[in-house]
Amino acid sequence: MKILHVAAEAVPFAKTGGLADVVGSLPKELIKQGFDVRVIMPKYRNIPSHLKEDIIFKRMISVPVGWKSQYCGIEETTHEGVTFYFIDNEYYFGREGLYGYWDEAERFSFFCRGVLESLPYLGLSPDIIHCHDWHAGLISLFLKTHFIDNPFYKNIRTVCTIHNLNYQGIYPKKVLYELLDLGDEFFTPEGVEFFGQVNFLKAGLVFSDCLTTVSRTYAQEIKSPFYGVKMEGILKKRSQDLYGIINGIDYEVYDPLTDPEVFFPFRRSLQKKQKNKLKLQELLNLPQNADIPMIALVSRLVEQKGLDLIIGVLDEILDMDVQLVVLGTGEYGYEKKLLEKSRLFSDKMSVNIMFADSLARKIYAGSDLFLMPSIFEPCGIGQLIALRYGSIPIVRETGGLKDTIQSYNEYTGEGNGFSFSNINAHDMLHTIRRAVYFYHQKKVWTKIITNATKVDYSWEKSAAEYVELYKKLVNPSKGKLDH
Repeated sequence: MKILHVAAEAVPFAKTGGLADVVGSLPKELIKQGFDVRVIMPKYRNIPSHLKEDIIFKRMISVPVGWKSQYCGIEETTHEGVTFYFIDNEYYFGREGLYGYWDEAERFSFFCRGVLESLPYLGLSPDIIHCHDWHAGLISLFLKTHFIDNPFYKNIRTVCTIHNLNYQGIYPKKVLYELLDLGDEFFTPEGVEFFGQVNFLKAGLVFSDCLTTVSRTYAQEIKSPFYGVKMEGILKKRSQDLYGIINGIDYEVYDPLTDPEVFFPFRRSLQKKQKNKLKLQELLNLPQNADIPMIALVSRLVEQKGLDLIIGVLDEILDMDVQLVVLGTGEYGYEKKLLEKSRLFSDKMSVNIMFADSLARKIYAGSDLFLMPSIFEPCGIGQLIALRYGSIPIVRETGGLKDTIQSYNEYTGEGNGFSFSNINAHDMLHTIRRAVYFYHQKKVWTKIITNATKVDYSWEKSAAEYVELYKKLVNPSKGKLDH
């Protein structure tokens, strides 16, 4: 079986979020399980130069974008056993950063059309094209419009994965004619029309053969108005084709025993973890104390991540005998409030307004508790890395957080973290206090750490679920995946 992943970003070439981690990791595991898996993405200016050196030019083609015909370079490299193809056009992708430009609709219309136009020249006829998020949403639409009569594309099946429903790619109606070269028959509620505009993600949701999202709970949540971002209607309508498959993480990349950023490599050793905490405290100019519980927040500082909950009870958190370490960037108001508080409580709080992966690894390795009170969270990667590094998650029960974190039960000894269900700051505060209480009971804490580091959220199991889905698409009698 041949599977082609289409995405706007992938580790190690370009990354703004968890999408890149998935597209960089999942294909490696699928190849291990015996499949021919490749990835295609834009060739951005920001791809690191040492990686660009290994990218080779294959050929040039012309790609129609509405009435225009645009240059498209097809390029290729291999990284960690995975073949990556790149769609190259300096005008569209030779810019700083990945997103945020005025002509985003044109850039990703070109990308999707370019992917499909390039396949015959690559001699690649995939069984499955796996499209990720709105940037690749037009692939499925184009297959059923511009390419429907071409026998080369006849047997291709499509999967569309929603990584975060809040990002949809919504543009004015004129895009339909000027960029997509389609008529009004597609501008309907059953097509790509979305409140008078064109919605690229909706194109993927309507025209793909199968839909997935990144956790079972999120697959259910997005069929409700609170989480559905006005897409709950189409998602309910297609619920029989919608599957939730939890993301994994790369256990070779995230391994505290081999991670070069960790001060003292370890795995399941509380003594080594305490040594990492002491070194982290020294690095962050916090009082060095191995016994004080350190709570970490490694996150985008935005409303979605529960920052209002944290700010609302920050004084009460700091009244406890704890240290709070924050790493991330986001909305100015949250950054300002956290920095102001850290100046008043410099002996208890370290706020680092940046994102540095090396410091993040040190925080995962040195912290005792990992705070992630998201308002919504399709999957979440932070809690999975935290489990791997023995930092016990405190989460709100939503999306992938609910699916991966089982709240500790003192009667059965089960559980790998702590959780609360309501969007309520004092519920979160009570849960933090409960976690701190058990932290000081060393026998209990050792059990919780053991539970956390025993769970397996590597890609092996999740990739096997994708394999079942692919089989079901190619041969409906073969697949066994349940909703």
